[in-house]
Amino acid sequence: MTEAAVANPVEPAMSEREEGNHVVYTFQNKTFRLDKRKARERLEGKKVINGLRSAELNVLPLKYHEAYRIYKQMKANHWEPDVIDMTKDCTLWNSNKLSPKERWIIEMGVGYFSAAEGIVGDSVLHVIEDNLTAAELKHASLRQIAEESIHMDSLLHIIGSLNIDLDEVTAKFQDIPSIKRKNEFITRQMPELKMGIDLTVTANKQKFAKAIFGITQVMEGTQFYALFAMLLSLHRQNKMTGIGQMFQYTLRDESNHIALGRYILQELINENPDLWTAEFKQELFDFMREGVTLEKEFVLDCLPEDIVGMSQKDFLEYVDYNADRRLTSLGLPAQSDVKNNPFLWLDEVIFLKKEKNFFETRVTEYQTSGSVKNTNEDDLI
Repeated sequence: MTEAAVANPVEPAMSEREEGNHVVYTFQNKTFRLDKRKARERLEGKKVINGLRSAELNVLPLKYHEAYRIYKQMKANHWEPDVIDMTKDCTLWNSNKLSPKERWIIEMGVGYFSAAEGIVGDSVLHVIEDNLTAAELKHASLRQIAEESIHMDSLLHIIGSLNIDLDEVTAKFQDIPSIKRKNEFITRQMPELKMGIDLTVTANKQKFAKAIFGITQVMEGTQFYALFAMLLSLHRQNKMTGIGQMFQYTLRDESNHIALGRYILQELINENPDLWTAEFKQELFDFMREGVTLEKEFVLDCLPEDIVGMSQKDFLEYVDYNADRRLTSLGLPAQSDVKNNPFLWLDEVIFLKKEKNFFETRVTEYQTSGSVKNTNEDDLI
């Protein structure tokens, strides 16, 4: 054998051919027959609930493309609380330049969200994700759970930086009636769903749909936003800017959670039209109305009277405005006459692409490349 033959051996041929629903590969003495029908059956077996369950969390073949797009958007918006500089916040907190009412808003924000973020994470994990059967929906929900942990880290970063009394934080979500009522309202039907229920039964499908609606549209989509607006109003006045930066990032995360929850709910309804009755639509409407009533009570506890840059009337209208856009996005009627957003600047925060870099002083892109590509703003806010 010549040296050239040794250096350049002839590669054995591989052949590929189609035989009906099969693709056949032949290589040396091996043959592989791939049945494409199995892939189609797997795709057809994918459902939001009651679908094909497999041992592996494999998103292929991909069916729920919008959920996967939101998942990628969530990853692109990743942030870490610990690297946010709290120096200016600490200096201001320990001075006499914050009014008692402004300090109260911050303390209420830490007190409420320290419990609320945990409620969301636990409910998404044990109620929503556990009952979903399509892998790409589970992937996106698991990403949401990770983000709830990041939000909890941000609250611990605030508490530690400002040296806020942990006992007082805990007392707020245990002893303030408006916070207790909000939390009990959103969690009262979760225990049954955590135990596992038969989701082939229409009434149980409705309970599951109501849980998704309650967590993502009522709690995250309506009951979080007024307090976001208060904290970010302080940020706009150049007060507590480290906290403001964390809540800007949290707000962007929440916008994706709302969009994901709505998408899952819409796909659930499309696949299970038996649950979408007139009576159930009214039940969701009434549920939102109750959530709005509780939220307005909480808003008045956070802001007992108008202060510089903040008006009670605006925040109460903002609760109605958010509730209505969550309802109407699902084809349900609005529950108020509020047509105009009193805080347009807050929606702009979600899509602001320029932020201060965590490690440098120059302004850089907050989001990774492509993270806002093909984003429909109305689907996120």
